[in-house]
Amino acid sequence: MSNSASPTDEHGPLLGPADIRELAARLGVRPTKQRGQNFVIDANTVRRIVRTADVRPDDVVVEIGPGLGSLTLALLEAADRVTAVEIDDVLAAALPATIAARMPERADRFALVHSDAMHVTELPGPAPTALVANLPYNVAVPVLLHMLATFPTIDRTLVMVQSEVADRLAARPGNKVYGVPSVKANWYAEVKRAGAIGRNVFWPAPNVDSGLVSLVRRDKPIATTARRDEVFAVIDAAFAQRRKTLRAALSGWAGSAAAAEAALVAAGISPQARGEALTIEEFTRIAENKVTENKAAEGKGAENQGAGQ
Repeated sequence: MSNSASPTDEHGPLLGPADIRELAARLGVRPTKQRGQNFVIDANTVRRIVRTADVRPDDVVVEIGPGLGSLTLALLEAADRVTAVEIDDVLAAALPATIAARMPERADRFALVHSDAMHVTELPGPAPTALVANLPYNVAVPVLLHMLATFPTIDRTLVMVQSEVADRLAARPGNKVYGVPSVKANWYAEVKRAGAIGRNVFWPAPNVDSGLVSLVRRDKPIATTARRDEVFAVIDAAFAQRRKTLRAALSGWAGSAAAAEAALVAAGISPQARGEALTIEEFTRIAENKVTENKAAEGKGAENQGAGQ
């Protein structure tokens, strides 16, 4: 008996609902909430995802959490190469056999990395140009930001996430759900909602709706003298107490409320503003204008010295 479901004429090489259930039963796989496993069982949906992701024949696509291979097969139809990152032992062991059985002519274009995506720092083969994934809801944002930071060659990203997470990622300043994910994603890319996905295309059906989010990497990185970690520290501080004014919310980050106010004024931002009103560019200006305690002390010393002369 083979290790994968056999191809069907109805879906071509792609997996249909019966194929998914048969393959899962054969492997003894029961989707777990712990890993956010909801397998896509609709061939039309995965092809739609590939189209929306604008996957091209020369793309090297990285996929996070391929599961039983529904989206993987659709990606292999369209891309030059696909590298899948899978943490689950059983799923990782089975996926190459599924690819070989259903799409043997493309099997040499597929690579598997058996790892936690949060720990992946390099991938086999050519550098990835696109990221397409059905991300587990509980780790979607950290995984997405880690991949964008680690692989700067990823130009286009399309992720399927919980609808609320999609809203947060694509939110603009002033929106009530605008927050840390929105701003940090904007550091890397232009972000927008790219569609909705119903619950009935998954097995098991989740209790929440899903959304597609498109991220196209900026042609030029944001011009700033601050490092990314410095900018992200400002963002984290601003939203840790999002109801407070930035003067108060950034006091811990700056060392004092007065130092926070000085950085804000130097950046051209009202100390009475709140984080939810700021763009990523404004957060970078705040980071650039942070006065270190040493510099502040030096300045004070110079003032005192001048006064004594």
